[in-house]
This record gives sequence, structure tokens and C-alpha cells, in this order.
Amino acid sequence: MSKVWFITGTSSGFGRLWAEAALERGDRVVATARDAGALDDVVARFGDSVLPLALDVTDRERVFESIDLAVRRFGRIDVVVNNAGYGHFGMVEELTERELRDQLETNFFGTVWVTQAVLPVLRGQGGGHLLQVTSEGGVRAYPGIGAYHASKWAVEAISDSLAQEVAGFGIHVTCVEPGPYATDWLPRGARRSAELPAYAATRAVDAPELVVGDPVATTPAILAVVDAEQPPRRIILGRVLPEIEEIYAERLRGWREWQPVSLAAFGTSAA
Repeated sequence: MSKVWFITGTSSGFGRLWAEAALERGDRVVATARDAGALDDVVARFGDSVLPLALDVTDRERVFESIDLAVRRFGRIDVVVNNAGYGHFGMVEELTERELRDQLETNFFGTVWVTQAVLPVLRGQGGGHLLQVTSEGGVRAYPGIGAYHASKWAVEAISDSLAQEVAGFGIHVTCVEPGPYATDWLPRGARRSAELPAYAATRAVDAPELVVGDPVATTPAILAVVDAEQPPRRIILGRVLPEIEEIYAERLRGWREWQPVSLAAFGTSAA
């Protein structure tokens, strides 16, 4: 059976690619973007199979309206892809309150609003699948992009709770964690804080050379995930798993090294 998708952030990048892949195989897509005009070419190609909607995910009321419009148009929603977001660059000390709040409003709260709006639909129809796009930045962190990591780790955390809460309704939750890809995420989606001279040396440290993947190659992976009878709770896209394994192995070593102190902190009078 064909599926109905609701995808945020479809003007470019992964959102556009995945929307087109779904449409090309005969699925129907509610494609949202801040500027619905950016989707005119998609509508020209796929006609009534696509519903373009202007949506700023930070507008909670508009998010709920968009879900309602989607259901009225297609009758159901099977796959929800929370893809809208951007990256804010700046050392933690450099972040203004507004910059940090804006990053969380889009990447975290925007995901939550879409999730909350669609859950009654998914529960009512007895199932569905939420794909929360977090990136490798949801399970690791680099210096200079702490606000972005905070937003993505928050999505991972709330999605862990969510998956346990909705499993009984037949709803699946998958965190999609792409590594670096040759999308236009940096030139189009990045914002930056004013730099403090104190961090010049930190910024001067050469970052590891990134091997970027072909974003088109992610489409079969996404289709495989949404078609799986038992989809994964998390999936990494790209070649970053060995680096992530090293990070988590180091965490385990640290916890184990300090285990005697941890156990002593439990106290001897506790039952």
C-alpha cells in the first residue's frame, strides 16, 4: 500500500530528496517549508500527490493546522519526518540568550510541536512512524556548535521516552543520525555568534578532515527504514559509527573507573 508522508523542511537537502523519493515510488507527501513557493517545481512534477504547505515549525498553532489540513487532504498520515532545522555556530560563552532560544525553538520545540500534533492521528488510525532527524550531532559533540548539539541531544532524549510511551499504539519512533553530507546545510542553514578573541586559539585548531557522503544515497536507506516491519530505534547514515563507538567506549571506561566512588555515594544505610 502507498504511504502518506508529512515532511518538514522540504525546500532543499534531505527533506527535498526524501519527499521526491517517496513521490517517485507512488506515495503521497505533505511537503512543508517556510516558503511554499520553493515547492512549485515539486507540485509541477507530481500534481495532486503532493500537498505543499507553508510552515514555520516554531508556530505551534500553525503546526496543528497543517496536520489537520494533511488529514483532510489524504485521510491519514503514515510517516512523519521531523527534518526542519539549522545549525548555530558559536562557543558556549559566545551564545546570546536569543541565539540559544532560537536554536532550541526550531530544532527541539519544532519537532515536539509536530510530534504532539500528529500523535492523536497516529493513535486513532492504530499506527504510524515518526522519523526524528537528529544527526550524528545528537549522540556526540564538537566544540563551537554546542547550541546545535543541545537541541539535537534533546530530541534524542525526548524521542527515547516517546518511543516507550507510544509503542502500545503501534507507533514506531526512529532517530535518524546522518553524518556529514554534501548538502547545502552550511551555506543555507548556518547562523553564527559574534566571536570572542579569547577563543581564537581554539578556533585555530585544525578540525579533522570530513569525508562527506552523497545525500542522494540516503534515500534507499530512508525507504528501507519506513518499510521495515520492525524499524530501528536509531540509525546512523554514513561512516561515522567507528568514531561514535570510540566516544561511548571512553564514557564506559570513565564510569567504570569511578564505580567505587559511585557505589560509595549510594550510602550504607539505604535498603
